[in-house]
This record gives sequence, C-alpha cells and structure tokens, in this order.
Amino acid sequence: MLEKTSWLSDPYVKFKCGGRLVYKSRTVYRDLNPIWDESFTVPIEDPFVPIGIKVFDYDWGLQDDFMGSATLDLTTLELAKTAELSLTLQDPSRPDASLGEIILAVTLHPKTQEDKEQYFQKTSRTQDVNKRLKSQIWSSVVTIVLVEGKNLLPCDPETATSDPYCKFRMRDIRAWHRTFHNIKDVGHLTVKVFKAQGLASADLGGKSDPFCVLELGNARLQTQTEYKTLTPSWNKIFTFNVKDINNVLEITVYDEDRDHKVEFLGKIAIPLLRIRNGEKRWFALKDKKLRTRAKGNGPQILLEMIIQWNPIRACIRTLNPREEKYMQTEVKFKRQVFVKNVLRLKVFVMYFLEFGKLFQNCFEWESKLQSFAALVVWVTLCYYFQPWMFPILVLLVFLKQYIVRSLSGPLQVPWDESQDSDGEDDDEEDKEKEEKKSLKERLQAIQEVTQGVQNAIGRIASLLEGIKNMFNFTVPYLSCIAIFLLAVATVVLYILPIRYLLMLWGVNKFFRRILRPHSVPNNEILDLLSRIPDDEMLTYIKLLASGLSTHLGRLTVIRWYLQLDYKDLKLLMNNEPADRRREPKKKQKTS
Repeated sequence: MLEKTSWLSDPYVKFKCGGRLVYKSRTVYRDLNPIWDESFTVPIEDPFVPIGIKVFDYDWGLQDDFMGSATLDLTTLELAKTAELSLTLQDPSRPDASLGEIILAVTLHPKTQEDKEQYFQKTSRTQDVNKRLKSQIWSSVVTIVLVEGKNLLPCDPETATSDPYCKFRMRDIRAWHRTFHNIKDVGHLTVKVFKAQGLASADLGGKSDPFCVLELGNARLQTQTEYKTLTPSWNKIFTFNVKDINNVLEITVYDEDRDHKVEFLGKIAIPLLRIRNGEKRWFALKDKKLRTRAKGNGPQILLEMIIQWNPIRACIRTLNPREEKYMQTEVKFKRQVFVKNVLRLKVFVMYFLEFGKLFQNCFEWESKLQSFAALVVWVTLCYYFQPWMFPILVLLVFLKQYIVRSLSGPLQVPWDESQDSDGEDDDEEDKEKEEKKSLKERLQAIQEVTQGVQNAIGRIASLLEGIKNMFNFTVPYLSCIAIFLLAVATVVLYILPIRYLLMLWGVNKFFRRILRPHSVPNNEILDLLSRIPDDEMLTYIKLLASGLSTHLGRLTVIRWYLQLDYKDLKLLMNNEPADRRREPKKKQKTS
C-alpha cells in the first residue's frame, strides 16, 4: 500500500493475542520492503487462540493507515522447532486486493507450570490471575533435546561409516508383551473440550459465567471460566489415567458467581466403553438426573475423546473391587424413589413367580405334550449332567440374547439426542399425573407399597427365626424329626449319587398328579419349617401361659386348648408364675 504524497510508507507491525496487544515493532520510514529484524518472546496462555498481525502506516499527527492483516495459527507449529512463515496480508473490505506479505520466524517453546505461575503473578490485573492459573496446557508435554552420538558402530564396510538417525516412539499401552508390567495402569483418556452453546442464562443480565468440570472416578479437572456469555469457547485438552474401563466420564457445566457459589447448567455422562476415538461431535446436556434436556435453548457441548487401554489389564481390574468414590452426595428418603425401587424389584419377583408357575404347570399335566417333554428333558439332564455343563447353559442364555439383539438391531446410545424429546414428554406426563393425584391417593399408594414390603419382610423373618428355633430345640418333637431326616439324607447321599436322587424326585413330582390326582402340591421342607413357631409366636404363648389361671385367660385360650394336647397344656400350666398361683380367687358376677 503506497502513501499518497511520496508513494512510500512508514510501516510498523502490531501483534495481538486474544484481543490484547503483546508486541509493537519499530517504524521503518519511507520503505515498502521494510526489514525490522526484531525478536520478542511472549507467553501463550492457550495455543488454540491465534495471534493477530496487523501492519500500519505511521502518519504524524493523523490517524495511521491500515496496510493489511494476517493470522498466525499456533496449532500448525511443531514444538521447539523454528518455522519460517510467509503470511499474505489481507484487507477484509477488499478481499481480492494484493497487499503484500510479511515473513516471520516463529518458535513455539513449552513452558513449565512454575514458569507460568511466575509470569501470571507479575501481571497487574489480579482478577484474571485465577483464570490463567486454571490453564493446563503444556502440563503433559515432555521436551527432549537430541545432542550428539558417540562411538557408534559403522554399518557400511566399504567406507567404515554410517548414516545414523533416531526414532522416538511413545510406549504403546496396548502392547501385549508389556501387559503385566503395571497392572493398575489400564489406559489413558484424552478429552478435548472445545465449546458449548445454548446454555441457560443464570445472571440478571441474561448471560452466564460458565465453566466445565470433568470427573472420572476420583480425578477431577476443570476449565477456565468464560465470563458474560452463553456460548463459551474453552478449547482445552485434559488427560486422565484410566484405572477402571467400566468407569463413566461425567462432564458438568456450572455458572460461577461472585460469592464462590455455582449454579448447575447441564451435565452429561459418557461410559468409557462407548467412546469413539477421534470423533468430534456435539453432546446434548441433560439435567442432574440425566433424564431430560437441561434448561436453555437446546444446550450442547462439543467434545472429542481418544482412549487407549489394555484389554487384559482392564479384565484383571474388573475382577477386583471397584474404587470407592470420595465425594458422594448423601442419599435422602424420597417417596418416588422408594416406590420406583420397589417396582423395579417387583419386576424380577414376578419373573421368577411366572417361571415357578410354568414349572408347576408341568407337574400338573395341564398340557400333556408340554409335561411329557419336560419329563424327558429332566430325566435326560439328570442322567447325563456334568458340572462343566452348567456354564454351557449360561452361555446359551447369552447366545439367545445375542441373536435377539442382532435381529432387533443395535442398542441405542444412552445420550443420543433422538431420545431427548421422548424423555421430556414422559417426564412431563409423570409430573401431570403426580399433580392430579390427591393427598389421599398418594397416602394410599404409599400404604400399599409399604404393606407389601412389610409382609415380605415379615415372612422372611419368620422363616429365619423358625430355622433358629429348630436348632434351639424350642419344639423338641420337630427338632427330633429334623435330626432324623438329616441322618436319613446323609445315608442316602452316601449310597446313591445325587443325579439319581434328582431323577427320582422329578419322576415323583411328575407322576404325583397321575397316581394321586387329589393331592395338594406342597414343599416338605417349608411345611416342616411352618410348624416351628417364630419369636413372635413364642412371646404370645408365654403371655397365654401367664393368664391361664384367670377366668378371662380361660376364655381367651379356648381356641388354643383345642389345638394343644394334654402334655403341652400341662407344660404351659407348670410355667405359670408363682405369684399368679398364690393370688386368691375373687368372686365375679355372671351375666
């Protein structure tokens, strides 16, 4: 660009990074091919932010004329290697104009964390110190300087010299020959957090101060805070050591307030086994329960992840206890969560009940073909069954599910955006139904669920107390029966193999309906345990025994008297307290 008066210019250059002036060159007067030959060093907070270069013509007393601009992309540079670049100057208002070029020699050196902190502490703007200290760029960069080689062996016999060169290769964690060197090191995860959009406004001005927190197990990292924006650009790279391949990467976006409090903006949970290496894509942010979309205008975050892991180390780690998470929220009682968990458990209980009902129908011969086929299968399995066949039966279940999954198509990814609308509709319907319910209906629902849980717990407790009382000889007659049956079972198991016993048991169950059509289906072991009183029944019997001497006590135990024999009744009478036997009888009016 030529100056109008003298057809020459007085150019100088400005370098800006992130909108901040980092260097200004000297002015070269009356020259269209200036040579500055200057060097300067500037710390870079974020290598993803390009450096803007602008050339101006100096005018004394007037506004300087714009001569062109260029952009220096630091991501294209190699570390610790000088690159000579020729950047073409452009003018946004005249994109087709030729404004010349500028030649630079640029070297990008990594800085240590200590150097970064010393530089940031020298800055006058203390408000941005914490923001800069959060930068974790170059924290995992290793600088290697190859100096020289000595006493190398010649490889060319004619000239007795060599043409040496060196190769540097990072250790591959997936190498099989190094699998057992460090079992705890399962792999490495690299997460690139680029930006987010559509976030909800958390401040009064309609903006937010978002920052992103990444959690993998007990490892926790976070980005810097971008102030007054709903479309933050973090452009950060994080590296995690993977200790368990079954962990879930949780990424949460918060809004930072001045009083050091945070406000939730969105969250996403990504299982490590679901990560696709090198795929740069948008992920929809969900609410705290990861069920519906977070508040905002379709909030989402742009990520790219790369994971490398060793399958053998991951398998060994999977067979060990899961790492305990130190930061856990306290779980409080909630009615909806309680009802939901009961319904979840009820699904499996009903499944086993249906299977037991189907098994019982085979014994009842309601379908002759089905019962006959079940009888043949039972006898065949009992005769030919070996312990190594049990894992095969479990593998058949896996094979069945695999075939069903192959025919029905692959499973949907839990964080696919296609499920967001359905989840929102379901959640809104649940809220509407919950609002329509009256207080009486809610209490009735709670009562039904708690009553079912109470009865189930009562049955289990009675069964366990009955087993305990059987070993305690609470009812000697029933304990003697149990001892006799155990002795007979010991002798029979010693003489006959268990396969023949199972075969005889199955044949007896199948032919019971044919030989004894009017018999009631039963379980002998449960029938025996049902005769043994539990602790509640024993307490009630003691109370009855203490009231046998009174008129009211006699009227109360008429039903028990009809069920007890003479010895049991005499035993209860002998256990009557002495003070009650000495109490004089009082005359009572009869009506």
